[in-house]
Amino acid sequence: MRRVLVVRADNLGDVVLATPALRALRLAVPHVAVDLLASPVGAAVAPVIPGLRDVLTVSASWQQAGVPAAPVAEVAAAERALVERVAERDYDVMIVFTSPTQSPWPVAHVGMLAGIPVRAVHSAEFGGAVATHWVTPPPPGTHQVDRCLHLLHALGVPPAGTELELVPPDTDRVPAGPFALLAPGGSAPSKRYAADRFAVAARLVAESGFPVVVTGSAKEAPLVEEVVTGAGHPLVTALGEVDVPELAAVVAAADVVICNNSGCLHLADAARTPVVVTYAGTEARTDMPPRHAPAELLDRPVSCSPCRQFRCPYHHECLDIDPAEVAAAAVRLTGKVAVR
Repeated sequence: MRRVLVVRADNLGDVVLATPALRALRLAVPHVAVDLLASPVGAAVAPVIPGLRDVLTVSASWQQAGVPAAPVAEVAAAERALVERVAERDYDVMIVFTSPTQSPWPVAHVGMLAGIPVRAVHSAEFGGAVATHWVTPPPPGTHQVDRCLHLLHALGVPPAGTELELVPPDTDRVPAGPFALLAPGGSAPSKRYAADRFAVAARLVAESGFPVVVTGSAKEAPLVEEVVTGAGHPLVTALGEVDVPELAAVVAAADVVICNNSGCLHLADAARTPVVVTYAGTEARTDMPPRHAPAELLDRPVSCSPCRQFRCPYHHECLDIDPAEVAAAAVRLTGKVAVR
């Protein structure tokens, strides 16, 4: 075995949650080159993941949600091009990591057409020749980290800890002095605590004397501005645009992170930075909570969770959380810094 392609083709946080599996693979077969196939959002965190040789960035048709479908001829051409890209790299093994509601079969089929001899997936469904190893998934509610390690265990790869592993760069984008980092964005509207409530929470934290820095992706700039403007406090400011490696460094330097159950949650857990999470009912609480950073998960129990919805069809009752509760949790956690 010389080359392995690991697939985690969804969001940034999902790629971060795969880092314990990537470490286990790296330690078990240190002579093997490991590449990652990821979405553009997921690929952005790859520069701070140790041990990756290369990244294949793919806007995969089977992962698109909440966007208009492209013409079928365009999609078909992109899929054929992907098969060619993968085939050119002459991989020996493809390992497909998925969330419980995702199908591994589309990308496993890409691997088969590309001629990868070993293709391992989680699935309770029969896949014929599409995968060489299909492993019955672990029980519902299994943490995403453990789900990835479960698939590797079936391939004979032992675990090497559950800690998330990132190596942020040195950067001058880290604010001076103590600060709370607030990230109001998320990969879907259903995951986002209301911006006006985040603004109130930011103001309350600032009124306690603690500066609050608000961050988001380029697409989230209006959301960041809404929170900063709504807070109306001189200690609440915008970080400005940063790339994901820089954001990882800022998260690692923060005294506390306030965010939705999104990528920043997992960056904070990797850095052992205390984190307050407005945890939407899109996922079960057991799916991806932080396990290594001091944390407070704030939510409201609802019968429709986990919904896995892109947009809430109701009134976001799972995130009906008083901003004062968010602020109080953040202030409490500023005194609980984990050993890093």
